[in-house]
Amino acid sequence: MSDPDIRLVLSDVDGTLVTSKKELTPEAIRAVALLGEAGILFAVTSGRPPRGLRMLIDPLELATPIAGFNGGLIVSRDLVTMQELIIRDEVVGPIIEILRSHGLSVWVYQGTDWFVLDLDGLHVAHEAVVCQFMPTQLDDFDTVRGDIVKIVGVSDEPATIETATEALNDAFSSSVSATSSQTYYIDITHQDANKGRVVDFLAATYSIESRHIATIGDMSNDVLMFERAGLSIAMGNASDDVKAQATHATTSNDENGFAKAVARFMLNAPS
Repeated sequence: MSDPDIRLVLSDVDGTLVTSKKELTPEAIRAVALLGEAGILFAVTSGRPPRGLRMLIDPLELATPIAGFNGGLIVSRDLVTMQELIIRDEVVGPIIEILRSHGLSVWVYQGTDWFVLDLDGLHVAHEAVVCQFMPTQLDDFDTVRGDIVKIVGVSDEPATIETATEALNDAFSSSVSATSSQTYYIDITHQDANKGRVVDFLAATYSIESRHIATIGDMSNDVLMFERAGLSIAMGNASDDVKAQATHATTSNDENGFAKAVARFMLNAPS
């Protein structure tokens, strides 16, 4: 029996469920199977688009809703839309302007489509490999409006990411949420598209009180789901600030921290 009576586990993906090489380990797959054998539901949420989570469905035998774009687009196992939260058209242009004024590259996700201005741009090739689909290159984003579920700012400069995130939240806090799913990304989504709301969605879908839900993650965009859950675990590779928001910590994603957390905190088994 898990403690405290966990009935559903919600996991982040990158930096948590998969290794730094974006691989599912046999231990992680077995841990999810053990949760199922114990009658505990398992779900994933990620800043990735839902299409970028398809490779997890079969090995983990996922049957729960899949929350992509930090909850901006929630789909079924068959990728049928269950809930979509879009960014208002009138703020799309100003958001892109702020990102570019800070020197960030910009990506735009419209529904299931991914648009960039440069196919050879920063981290584009890596993201395409991870998500297993290519973006479409455009000359500009001026005509990309309607059904915008996420805008991404990309930079390898942590200070730039932090400054731009603060500027976005200062300017658009009533419209969007700007958080980091990776150290080099800013994810901008609808203000209600966050992982805390994913906990609420799953709690309502399965009639489970949030105190019976466990969450596990590694980045600042995971903190809101930590706050909603009865049990929260930060990965060993998380920052000290993120760890301080969780009830427990485990080892890193390259040390099977996910599987160890399931064993120790959810199944009460030796880690």
